[in-house]
Amino acid sequence: MPEPSPEILGRLSPPAWGRWLELDDDRRALRLYAGGITDPVTVLADEGWEAFELLSTSRALAEAGGLGEAAERVHLVPAGPVPAASAAILGEVRSDRLVAFGGGRVIDSAKAVAAVGGGGVAAIPTTLSGAPMTAIHRLPEGRSADRGVRPSLVIAYADPMTSAPEPRLRATAMNALAHGAESLYTPLADPLSRAAALRGAGLIAAALDRARDTRDRAGLALAALLCGLAVDRAGIALHHVLGQTAVRVLGTPHAETYAALLPQTMEAMRGRAPEQIDALASALGTDSDGICERIRDLGGNRRLGQLGADRERIGEVIEVAMSRPELEQMTPGKVEPSDLVEILDEAW
Repeated sequence: MPEPSPEILGRLSPPAWGRWLELDDDRRALRLYAGGITDPVTVLADEGWEAFELLSTSRALAEAGGLGEAAERVHLVPAGPVPAASAAILGEVRSDRLVAFGGGRVIDSAKAVAAVGGGGVAAIPTTLSGAPMTAIHRLPEGRSADRGVRPSLVIAYADPMTSAPEPRLRATAMNALAHGAESLYTPLADPLSRAAALRGAGLIAAALDRARDTRDRAGLALAALLCGLAVDRAGIALHHVLGQTAVRVLGTPHAETYAALLPQTMEAMRGRAPEQIDALASALGTDSDGICERIRDLGGNRRLGQLGADRERIGEVIEVAMSRPELEQMTPGKVEPSDLVEILDEAW
């Protein structure tokens, strides 16, 4: 299956109400529907997924459009980090076809189980997480695998993906924007990752600049999926290393932590990848001098200090982050501990 061209991604328009967008490449098939969940069971069957086991949560199942009744078995993903959550259900899964209905933790848990068991995943996201589009995930505790699993089918409905309360929605949108932003300047970045990232960034800004009741929700959903496609190709660098480490060490919520850090990580990248940050700023409707403030406004002016983090543990965050190979291998320029201290201080 051929890849879409960068030109096509650059012009890609969100589906209108009641319509859908199809995007197939050599990594996955994407079906994005404007509006709410209609008939996911039929869509799955049309794509060859007549038999499957379902991973979800009790809350998500209430609006699952018949998925629970159609599944051979339903596995409720417990609360907690993906390694523990996926390990808890690993022994119960029998099928090599898993449908994940929920947010990023549910989808990543399905990917983790499939990586160990050798199966495939179809993802039906209910948030703006990049998980449906990537082979990036952690593994069940105590288990290993020689590959990550990327969902081969993504069935996305714009309304559930964009239904979070406004503060939470803006935080998750900044998580999506971070996926696109990092996809511009890693060594693996290519014309396709950059086209997807910039198109996604523009759609995020356009959606969040409008009042909630007039917002292009399909555009925002498409943006998250495009930014996920981008990071799947290009990988992660400074922002994700620092964000992931902060979440694990400080115990702060993922999306909100990313939203607090992103203005400062992009400010720090201005001197390291000026051409790509200029392009990102333009997609967001500003220039590189204004990128920090622009992202802060889009994200709702988040601060790490508002998330209940212990500032005394910044040293631990720095130590763990500096041990991550992506800082040296994927981030333009040499990263010193003082660079991370400055970002955290400014984001606090």
